[in-house]
Amino acid sequence: MRVSTRRLAVPVLSALAAAAVFATPAGARAHGNEISVQKFGHISDDGHVTLSGTYACAPSSPRGVQIQVTLAQDGTRLGFGGEEAVCDGAEHDWSLTGSLRQAPGVHPGPAGVEARLQSASLHSGMTLRVSYLAQAERDVVLEQTKR
Repeated sequence: MRVSTRRLAVPVLSALAAAAVFATPAGARAHGNEISVQKFGHISDDGHVTLSGTYACAPSSPRGVQIQVTLAQDGTRLGFGGEEAVCDGAEHDWSLTGSLRQAPGVHPGPAGVEARLQSASLHSGMTLRVSYLAQAERDVVLEQTKR
């Protein structure tokens, strides 16, 4: 029996849509985990950018939860982080500084930031699996700071 491609397309697209929903990382607040980004970031005269915000993660979170950020501006993307989170259920401040050496195009003005609480674990076959506990996206303004 031959199945038309139109008939096959509907269940395939439905399955893909369902898989996308379940594969999407958690929102800014999920299972007692949350992260936020402050509206302003700072660029220093010595070529660094600093972003900050708050986070909370549940005591039942995996060990080794880290804060990672990605800054995007005018087609340039810069990822940095690695600060280990304290998962005790309380709200904590975070602040991360990254070097602009690899992203010299970053400048004062509007930018986009994605912040993530994530954990990484090794599985059989030395496969690295990254899990997102929470993430937030925000438009920010980068300001030049003077020393």
